[in-house]
Amino acid sequence: MKPIVLIPSGEGDADFIYATGLAVETSLYIRFGEGDDVLVTTPLEIERARVQSRAVRKLLLEEAGYEAAGPYASYARLAARMLRERGLESAQVSPRLQAGYLEAMREAGLEVEVDIRLFQAERRRKSSSEAGHIEASQRAAEAAVVEVVSQLAQADIRDGILWLDEKPLTSERLYARASLLLGERGFVCPDMIIAGSPECAMPHYRGEGPIRANSPVIIDIFPANRNTHYHGDLTRTVVVGDVPEEIRTMHAAVLQALDAGIESIKAGASGRDVHHGVCQVLVDRGYGTTTKGFEGVDGGAKMNHSTGHGVGLDVHEEPALRGPDENFLQEGDVVTVEPGLYLLGLGGVRIEDTGMVTKGGFKNFTTLTRSLDPRDYL
Repeated sequence: MKPIVLIPSGEGDADFIYATGLAVETSLYIRFGEGDDVLVTTPLEIERARVQSRAVRKLLLEEAGYEAAGPYASYARLAARMLRERGLESAQVSPRLQAGYLEAMREAGLEVEVDIRLFQAERRRKSSSEAGHIEASQRAAEAAVVEVVSQLAQADIRDGILWLDEKPLTSERLYARASLLLGERGFVCPDMIIAGSPECAMPHYRGEGPIRANSPVIIDIFPANRNTHYHGDLTRTVVVGDVPEEIRTMHAAVLQALDAGIESIKAGASGRDVHHGVCQVLVDRGYGTTTKGFEGVDGGAKMNHSTGHGVGLDVHEEPALRGPDENFLQEGDVVTVEPGLYLLGLGGVRIEDTGMVTKGGFKNFTTLTRSLDPRDYL
């Protein structure tokens, strides 16, 4: 096996964290073989590396023979020198490696192979401790959703807008409350979605401005623990005020699709088939999707995304619950199931649970109600 060389693309580089146990902006890691690896880092990070990193050896830059040669070239040349000390002229790298480092390593004379599947199999099959980390993040997500919904439930309706404490209740205020709660528990989620209508018809619209009454609010929170770096992922949709009949029927269809998706998940099942089953439920209920063969009716609400994805050090990772590939599920996968329906000018409905694939089915890490009524969360 070729040695592995990793240089992080930033503190959130999941491959680097998986290999070393350390989230760091800049360092060099080389795995020469099983149980034979080294992490090289700066004086700023060396003490933290000695505490947190799983690498057998942890060296300061100067101890490893680092010489400044400008951006990209410095670490690339150090990697080449350390490999050549072992008589090695080639290495495999993560697809996350920045292009500047890749070119600099090749300019240093190394034969470099980008392994697009590096750590993919290992990261997919979650250990019991990894599953515990994800489940803890899911508990934090649930608490944050309840915090947001509790604010919505307390709001008054004035001219179609929600007000709380004599001010309009905005996505930004709700984001701040959720962020504070997560931070107090040791989690972060800077890109969470708290989106009112009609803009929540765009599934990844983050949310902005006052929240409207009598229309759906999509809350999608996917926190990472600041120490373990593992994510959860949870979405709920609620309405403050009168629920439009169209939203009520959309919610019922999405809920049925969610249950169907969960019931079809087990080790050996095809992620494509899980997705197609979810799409079929929505089509049977009179809605559409953007999946070929499950387009349904034109002009109405439709689902325009996959049914789910893996969760771990990245909030979106393998496996995918979609086609065209079969994407067979494996015991130990942690995946989301998140059907949704969206209609421009109206809004959207999405419900998402996260859990683990087992031999017998789906171990759901999610316990929170799926109700449209904010009062049911209190």
